[in-house]
Amino acid sequence: MLGQRATTIRPTRARTAAAPAAREVVIPPGGCTGWHYHRVRLNAVVLAGTLTRVLHDHTVEVHRAGTAFVEPAGIRHIHLGHNLGSEPVVIHVTPALPAGTALTPFAIPAPAPAGTTPAVCRAHAA
Repeated sequence: MLGQRATTIRPTRARTAAAPAAREVVIPPGGCTGWHYHRVRLNAVVLAGTLTRVLHDHTVEVHRAGTAFVEPAGIRHIHLGHNLGSEPVVIHVTPALPAGTALTPFAIPAPAPAGTTPAVCRAHAA
């Protein structure tokens, strides 16, 4: 998403004209998205791998393939995602937008929350 070039975001093809624009996010083993937030709510499904998310309040959530989660909108919901596993993490993300509306930028970079340690994500610590 942000910072490291190792994370890949690519649009997915909508099945119908009315379907919201979705994206596929791929995080390679050891990859990290960097701290960021989203302008709109995102609905996400982990298609492969295990995603570890660190939230603004330092809560850690682990999402395995086949699980879904929601990322709330707004700067109060800064988070990062990283892949601690040995296979790529693939996430299908659908933004809460009217059909045909572009989500640009997809993610907005943010500073690490106070108290973040390098162990959270070495490349994106405070």
